[in-house]
Amino acid sequence: MAAMFIVKARNVAAAATLGLFLSGQVSAFGPESVADVAAPLLDAVVNISTSQTVTGSRSGGGVVPTPRLPEGSPFQDFFDEFFDEREGAPDRTPRRVQSLGSGFVIDPSGIIVTNYHVIEGADEITANFTDGSKLSATLIGHDPKTDLALIKVESATDLTAVAFGDSDGIRVGDWVMAIGNPFGLGGTLTLGIVSARNRNIQSGPYDDFIQTDASINRGNSGGPLFNMLGEVIGINTAIISPTGGSIGIGFAVPAEIAVNVIAQLREFGETRRGWLGVRIQDVTDDVARDLGLVAAKGALVASVESAGPAETGGIVAGDVILSVDGRLVDAMNTLPRMVADMAVGKDVTVIVMRDGKEETLNVTLGRLEEAERATEVAAVEPADEDAESAPEAPVVVVGPLGLTLADLSPETRDLYGIKPGVASGVVVTAVQEGSAAHDRRMTPGDVIVEIGQERVATPADFDERLAAMREEGRANVKLVVQNKDGHVRWVNLPLDAE
Repeated sequence: MAAMFIVKARNVAAAATLGLFLSGQVSAFGPESVADVAAPLLDAVVNISTSQTVTGSRSGGGVVPTPRLPEGSPFQDFFDEFFDEREGAPDRTPRRVQSLGSGFVIDPSGIIVTNYHVIEGADEITANFTDGSKLSATLIGHDPKTDLALIKVESATDLTAVAFGDSDGIRVGDWVMAIGNPFGLGGTLTLGIVSARNRNIQSGPYDDFIQTDASINRGNSGGPLFNMLGEVIGINTAIISPTGGSIGIGFAVPAEIAVNVIAQLREFGETRRGWLGVRIQDVTDDVARDLGLVAAKGALVASVESAGPAETGGIVAGDVILSVDGRLVDAMNTLPRMVADMAVGKDVTVIVMRDGKEETLNVTLGRLEEAERATEVAAVEPADEDAESAPEAPVVVVGPLGLTLADLSPETRDLYGIKPGVASGVVVTAVQEGSAAHDRRMTPGDVIVEIGQERVATPADFDERLAAMREEGRANVKLVVQNKDGHVRWVNLPLDAE
């Protein structure tokens, strides 16, 4: 009786579900077949093989690189272990190592998209097509920030190409297909759904991945993620896996991000991103409360680059950026992507919240890559060894704020492990438990760079500026703080804190 009841219940459930499906209310069975959609796409997906020459030795202080077998080879762990045990191995002659990945043709003339990590450091790049042909490829340009690269092959005939679709319109639950070269097998199609959108996996400044459960494995990197119209809505880039194989958590760079990067690589051979010149942090509930904001939205300006677009346009530390060029900034991590997609030299309107009021500012965007190069040059400038160090000021205790301060000296740098990139300011040596600073998670080793939008070099500077702010009747003090690694944040402390 029990068995009959179970069978009957299952039949009733199946009939009910089938009735909903036939009535158009349920479409969760998935496509009956994707063969017709996939057939014209397979020839556009290529296997990317690369090789490079490596040298080195363990005995000479270098590292003998482990030979790289095809992506995902079951023997790779054996080689890793074997070479790890060969400490003191003699010098070896240069050798060729190879790796495999995926890519796809976006222009019949031979333009191919892949991941940057697939071709990084390669001496030779080869595109292997489904008909067995192989063509040498040259690098057009690459972008490590989004892990994208553009290569080109020369073909006597037009190649099969695919087009990008609307990744912004894709929904969680929509069906998608991945085609690529998992474990060196080539021409492999897998089917799944969009599991999530807007994933930040901490791989770069513009993380906004599509997550899918379509099987993606080692070797799929650089391959396309298609929608059911046969359009590329993502570039398969990463997986989360404790085993090295697919566990149903894969990530693809959305077409919305990739299209603009690829267009720039194609035209210039490099990216040309817009640059605002601010360091930002999340608007947390605590920050929103301190600033009197209705909701924890926007991007809080922790500091402003000297002579950068933001400073020229009037943006100051403590401002909350609410919109740029008419586009709302919902959260901190949306601002870098938003500005990066804008044209260098574009005049944009920036709306900020300052002291409880909205202000509209006009800013001309700079170029991110130029700013980064300038920073790199400044970082390698030799220090003036003949310059005399300023005498160390005595420790100053700022009672109501709960802070004990000292000079940023060689001694305090060594004591707290403060990196050279933290150029100036005063060091926090102690934070009173239960104080406002303690509640805002300030810790010994933090360096206060600015107070009330003015830079400080000594504890005496800080004390003098703090006293002036009290005389002005200020209710809060705004600090720009760097941690020992140089990461900047903005801290708001009440001046009447005890």
